[in-house]
Amino acid sequence: MPGPLIGLLGGSFNPAHGGHRRISLFAMAALGLDEVWWLVSPGNPLKDSAGMAPLAARYRSALAQARRAPIRVTAIERKLGSTYTFDTLRALTRRWPARRFVWLMGSDNLAQFHRWKHWRQIARTMPIAVIARPGYGGAVLASPARAWLRRYRVDAAGFPERGEWSAPALIELRFDPDPRSATQIRRADPHWADRFSSVPPRDQLTHDPITTPIQAERA
Repeated sequence: MPGPLIGLLGGSFNPAHGGHRRISLFAMAALGLDEVWWLVSPGNPLKDSAGMAPLAARYRSALAQARRAPIRVTAIERKLGSTYTFDTLRALTRRWPARRFVWLMGSDNLAQFHRWKHWRQIARTMPIAVIARPGYGGAVLASPARAWLRRYRVDAAGFPERGEWSAPALIELRFDPDPRSATQIRRADPHWADRFSSVPPRDQLTHDPITTPIQAERA
Protein backbone atom coordinates (compact mmCIF):
# COMPACT_ATOMS: atom_id res chain seq x y z
CA MET A 1 0.00 0.00 0.00
CA PRO A 2 1.29 3.50 -0.74
CA GLY A 3 2.49 5.50 2.24
CA PRO A 4 0.97 8.69 3.65
CA LEU A 5 0.79 11.62 1.25
CA ILE A 6 2.39 14.71 2.78
CA GLY A 7 2.32 18.26 1.44
CA LEU A 8 5.38 20.38 2.22
CA LEU A 9 4.99 24.14 2.50
CA GLY A 10 8.23 26.00 3.13
CA GLY A 11 8.73 29.64 4.03
CA SER A 12 9.89 32.15 6.57
CA PHE A 13 6.42 32.47 8.15
CA ASN A 14 7.31 35.99 9.23
CA PRO A 15 4.64 35.76 10.60
CA ALA A 16 2.38 32.83 9.75
CA HIS A 17 -1.17 33.95 8.97
CA GLY A 18 -4.57 32.69 7.93
CA GLY A 19 -3.57 32.64 4.26
CA HIS A 20 -1.01 29.90 4.98
CA ARG A 21 -3.65 27.84 6.73
CA ARG A 22 -6.21 28.39 3.99
CA ILE A 23 -3.98 27.32 1.11
CA SER A 24 -2.80 24.29 3.09
CA LEU A 25 -6.33 23.06 3.74
CA PHE A 26 -7.27 23.79 0.14
CA ALA A 27 -4.31 21.76 -1.14
CA MET A 28 -5.19 18.91 1.20
CA ALA A 29 -8.71 18.72 -0.18
CA ALA A 30 -7.65 19.12 -3.82
CA LEU A 31 -4.83 16.58 -3.75
CA GLY A 32 -6.06 14.10 -1.16
CA LEU A 33 -3.19 14.82 1.24
CA ASP A 34 -3.06 13.14 4.63
CA GLU A 35 -1.39 16.16 6.24
CA VAL A 36 0.77 19.19 5.51
CA TRP A 37 4.14 19.99 7.06
CA TRP A 38 5.09 23.64 7.41
CA LEU A 39 8.86 24.01 7.08
CA VAL A 40 9.74 27.18 8.99
CA SER A 41 13.05 28.23 7.46
CA PRO A 42 15.99 29.50 9.52
CA GLY A 43 16.75 31.83 6.58
CA ASN A 44 16.01 32.31 2.90
CA PRO A 45 19.03 32.95 0.61
CA LEU A 46 16.77 34.94 -1.76
CA LYS A 47 15.40 37.25 0.94
CA ASP A 48 16.95 40.08 2.93
CA SER A 49 17.28 39.09 6.60
CA ALA A 50 16.42 42.66 7.72
CA GLY A 51 13.11 42.62 9.56
CA MET A 52 13.20 38.84 10.05
CA ALA A 53 11.87 37.87 13.47
CA PRO A 54 13.64 35.23 15.59
CA LEU A 55 12.99 31.66 14.54
CA ALA A 56 11.19 30.82 17.80
CA ALA A 57 8.68 33.66 17.32
CA ARG A 58 8.00 32.69 13.71
CA TYR A 59 7.60 29.06 14.75
CA ARG A 60 5.13 29.95 17.51
CA SER A 61 3.09 32.06 15.08
CA ALA A 62 2.91 29.00 12.80
CA LEU A 63 1.78 26.80 15.71
CA ALA A 64 -1.02 29.25 16.46
CA GLN A 65 -2.26 29.20 12.86
CA ALA A 66 -2.00 25.40 12.54
CA ARG A 67 -4.02 24.69 15.69
CA ARG A 68 -6.72 22.02 15.33
CA ALA A 69 -5.75 21.28 11.72
CA PRO A 70 -3.84 18.33 10.16
CA ILE A 71 -0.79 20.56 9.84
CA ARG A 72 2.54 19.79 11.50
CA VAL A 73 5.02 22.61 12.11
CA THR A 74 8.76 21.99 11.99
CA ALA A 75 12.04 23.88 11.82
CA ILE A 76 13.87 20.72 10.79
CA GLU A 77 16.09 22.64 8.36
CA ARG A 78 17.92 24.00 11.40
CA LYS A 79 18.75 20.47 12.55
CA LEU A 80 19.61 19.30 9.05
CA GLY A 81 21.86 22.31 8.51
CA SER A 82 20.31 22.84 5.08
CA THR A 83 20.08 26.28 3.55
CA TYR A 84 18.61 25.31 0.21
CA THR A 85 15.31 23.59 -0.58
CA PHE A 86 17.04 20.96 -2.71
CA ASP A 87 19.11 19.76 0.27
CA THR A 88 16.08 19.80 2.57
CA LEU A 89 13.88 17.73 0.25
CA ARG A 90 16.62 15.22 -0.43
CA ALA A 91 17.11 14.77 3.33
CA LEU A 92 13.38 14.40 4.01
CA THR A 93 12.88 11.75 1.34
CA ARG A 94 15.81 9.79 2.75
CA ARG A 95 14.63 10.10 6.36
CA TRP A 96 11.01 9.12 5.59
CA PRO A 97 11.21 6.78 2.57
CA ALA A 98 7.73 5.32 3.20
CA ARG A 99 6.04 8.71 2.81
CA ARG A 100 5.12 10.37 -0.47
CA PHE A 101 5.77 14.10 -0.59
CA VAL A 102 4.37 16.94 -2.67
CA TRP A 103 6.05 20.35 -2.69
CA LEU A 104 3.53 23.19 -2.30
CA MET A 105 4.35 26.69 -3.47
CA GLY A 106 2.59 29.90 -4.38
CA SER A 107 2.68 31.21 -7.93
CA ASP A 108 4.98 34.01 -6.73
CA ASN A 109 7.62 31.37 -6.02
CA LEU A 110 7.09 29.65 -9.36
CA ALA A 111 7.84 32.96 -11.06
CA GLN A 112 11.35 32.89 -9.56
CA PHE A 113 11.79 29.12 -9.25
CA HIS A 114 14.50 29.13 -11.92
CA ARG A 115 16.68 31.09 -9.46
CA TRP A 116 16.56 28.31 -6.86
CA LYS A 117 19.57 26.06 -6.47
CA HIS A 118 19.15 22.85 -8.51
CA TRP A 119 15.53 23.67 -9.32
CA ARG A 120 15.25 20.98 -11.97
CA GLN A 121 16.47 18.39 -9.47
CA ILE A 122 13.83 19.62 -7.02
CA ALA A 123 11.19 19.03 -9.69
CA ARG A 124 12.55 15.53 -10.25
CA THR A 125 12.47 14.75 -6.52
CA MET A 126 8.72 15.14 -5.97
CA PRO A 127 5.58 16.55 -7.62
CA ILE A 128 5.04 20.31 -7.34
CA ALA A 129 1.64 21.84 -6.70
CA VAL A 130 1.40 25.56 -7.45
CA ILE A 131 -1.32 27.66 -5.81
CA ALA A 132 -2.42 30.86 -7.53
CA ARG A 133 -1.59 34.17 -5.85
CA PRO A 134 -2.96 37.54 -6.99
CA GLY A 135 -0.73 39.73 -9.14
CA TYR A 136 1.69 37.09 -10.41
CA GLY A 137 -0.07 35.76 -13.52
CA GLY A 138 2.15 37.52 -16.05
CA ALA A 139 5.38 36.71 -14.22
CA VAL A 140 4.43 33.04 -14.01
CA LEU A 141 3.65 32.80 -17.73
CA ALA A 142 7.06 34.33 -18.48
CA SER A 143 8.88 32.06 -16.03
CA PRO A 144 11.56 29.77 -17.50
CA ALA A 145 10.68 27.19 -14.84
CA ARG A 146 7.02 27.02 -15.85
CA ALA A 147 8.01 26.75 -19.52
CA TRP A 148 10.08 23.69 -18.59
CA LEU A 149 7.49 22.21 -16.21
CA ARG A 150 4.38 22.62 -18.33
CA ARG A 151 5.14 19.47 -20.32
CA TYR A 152 4.69 17.57 -17.03
CA ARG A 153 1.30 19.05 -16.07
CA VAL A 154 -1.06 16.71 -14.23
CA ASP A 155 -4.74 17.26 -13.61
CA ALA A 156 -5.47 17.78 -9.90
CA ALA A 157 -8.67 15.72 -10.06
CA GLY A 158 -6.80 12.55 -10.95
CA PHE A 159 -3.72 13.14 -8.85
CA PRO A 160 -4.75 11.20 -5.68
CA GLU A 161 -5.56 8.09 -7.74
CA ARG A 162 -2.27 7.98 -9.63
CA GLY A 163 -1.03 4.43 -9.62
CA GLU A 164 2.56 5.37 -10.42
CA TRP A 165 4.31 7.89 -8.21
CA SER A 166 6.64 9.89 -10.39
CA ALA A 167 8.20 13.30 -10.84
CA PRO A 168 8.47 15.77 -12.47
CA ALA A 169 4.78 16.58 -12.15
CA LEU A 170 3.20 20.04 -12.10
CA ILE A 171 -0.27 20.49 -10.60
CA GLU A 172 -1.71 23.99 -10.96
CA LEU A 173 -4.36 24.68 -8.33
CA ARG A 174 -6.73 27.58 -8.90
CA PHE A 175 -9.08 28.97 -6.31
CA ASP A 176 -10.20 32.32 -4.98
CA PRO A 177 -6.84 33.96 -4.19
CA ASP A 178 -6.13 35.03 -0.63
CA PRO A 179 -4.83 38.62 -0.49
CA ARG A 180 -3.29 38.34 2.98
CA SER A 181 0.47 38.60 3.24
CA ALA A 182 3.11 38.63 5.96
CA THR A 183 4.43 41.94 4.61
CA GLN A 184 1.10 43.64 5.24
CA ILE A 185 0.93 42.20 8.75
CA ARG A 186 4.43 43.47 9.61
CA ARG A 187 3.59 46.93 8.33
CA ALA A 188 0.42 47.08 10.41
CA ASP A 189 2.05 45.55 13.50
CA PRO A 190 5.87 45.94 13.51
CA HIS A 191 6.10 44.38 16.99
CA TRP A 192 4.03 41.27 16.26
CA ALA A 193 6.86 38.96 17.37
CA ASP A 194 6.62 40.24 20.96
CA ARG A 195 3.40 38.26 21.34
CA PHE A 196 5.28 35.03 20.61
CA SER A 197 8.27 35.44 22.92
CA SER A 198 7.18 33.23 25.82
CA VAL A 199 8.37 29.70 26.64
CA PRO A 200 10.32 28.23 23.68
CA PRO A 201 8.30 25.58 21.82
CA ARG A 202 9.43 22.11 20.79
CA ASP A 203 9.61 21.04 17.18
CA GLN A 204 6.67 18.83 16.20
CA LEU A 205 8.92 16.54 14.13
CA THR A 206 12.29 16.53 15.90
CA HIS A 207 11.00 17.42 19.40
CA ASP A 208 14.01 19.70 19.89
CA PRO A 209 13.51 23.06 21.67
CA ILE A 210 13.53 26.04 19.33
CA THR A 211 15.42 28.85 21.01
CA THR A 212 18.01 30.26 18.62
CA PRO A 213 17.31 33.57 16.82
CA ILE A 214 17.79 33.63 13.06
CA GLN A 215 20.82 35.95 13.37
CA ALA A 216 22.74 33.21 15.16
CA GLU A 217 21.50 30.58 12.73
CA ARG A 218 22.96 32.41 9.77
CA ALA A 219 26.28 33.30 11.40
